Amino acid sequence: MPVVCIVLSIICLIYYLVLILYAGITVDFAWIWLLAAVFSGGGGALISYGRNHPGFFPDWIHYVVFVVLAVGCAIFLGLCTQIIRGMTWNGSRNLDYVVVLGAQVKGTVPSRALNKRLKKALEYAEQNEYTILILSGGRGSGEEITEAECMRQYLVSHGIKEERLILEDRSTNTKENLEFSDRLTGCADARTGVLSNNFHVYRAVKLAEKLNYRYAEGIAAPSDPLMQVHYVVREVFALVKEKIKGHI
Repeated sequence: MPVVCIVLSIICLIYYLVLILYAGITVDFAWIWLLAAVFSGGGGALISYGRNHPGFFPDWIHYVVFVVLAVGCAIFLGLCTQIIRGMTWNGSRNLDYVVVLGAQVKGTVPSRALNKRLKKALEYAEQNEYTILILSGGRGSGEEITEAECMRQYLVSHGIKEERLILEDRSTNTKENLEFSDRLTGCADARTGVLSNNFHVYRAVKLAEKLNYRYAEGIAAPSDPLMQVHYVVREVFALVKEKIKGHI
């Protein structure tokens, strides 16, 4: 067991460094891998010390730690399974609306995450000519235009007609994306797709259901392969946070 813990610690540390080198020091939630490396390494050291010093840890501590870890792993794996299931969703054909969730805009240019969402939105729009796209996202720090406007420019430049696009340009998070989109269009009572990067789709649909979307369906766009594991792990914590807040 100590060897396993040390190996896990090294893997987490290497992945943390890869994330920082690939996406920059400001990558969201990257610290979790550094924390995991510290806990894994520290846990391995404690287990090794306990084996070499019988009686140092009372027997009841072993049982408590085992139960806590077992329950934690079960919850973690269960949530990962749901997130990964959502990554396969593509939505039905000819939905009434598709809410395209915004993501970071760098000046006036879509980020990599938003670009992947837009390519998926374009693909869906081309294959389902009567579906209305709701482009949802306000203007955040470092953005010269709203996320909704950035999405509109991209889709229009790729041949999607303006009349098929509705802009919701005030939201700042996923919950607001869905709330404000419904206020504009009444899409909660229609057959509505929710389009985002694959790791985010399950949570977005659960939020929609909590907001009384009657026929919400997920539409999964790709995400960065190198960041995929990080995104899934981060999403587990986001789901727990939303559950605590009562949003899902």
